[in-house]
Amino acid sequence: MTLQVRRVVTGHDRNGKAIVTIDELAKTGSARPGVTTSLVWTSEGFPISNDGNADEARRAVGTWHPNGTVFRIIEFAPGNGGRNHRTDSLDYAVVLAGEIDMDLDGSEVHVKAGDVIVQRGTIHNWINRGTAPCVIAFVLIDARPVTAGGRLLNAVG
Repeated sequence: MTLQVRRVVTGHDRNGKAIVTIDELAKTGSARPGVTTSLVWTSEGFPISNDGNADEARRAVGTWHPNGTVFRIIEFAPGNGGRNHRTDSLDYAVVLAGEIDMDLDGSEVHVKAGDVIVQRGTIHNWINRGTAPCVIAFVLIDARPVTAGGRLLNAVG
């Protein structure tokens, strides 16, 4: 499967009428083998401004965006390259297609299409041991680093 995401973004014309400002296939990229990403949208600051017509998917962001949000769709191919990481964010994830294992410090949970995940600053990895791609939509919202067991657990990976 080749990840294709149609991105429809709304806004307003000069008279305040609701319009579609962007309707296109979102750009895709890959930072490691077996993983294709599509950055759908980002925001900066809280509360978020819905003014203007800038394409906020063009903002340069890392895995998450300090003082902002990131909406990204990721396709994990079977046998994808792993990456243990933790972000300073609250992540909402919806498995759109396929299935995958989420590794949390050596403990795994199997999730499949229709499942939702709330990732709260935990170190994790996504491993697709199946035969079909897994597609997950992620919304990452900037958060304070986690404190657990009396230790500050900063972002890593």
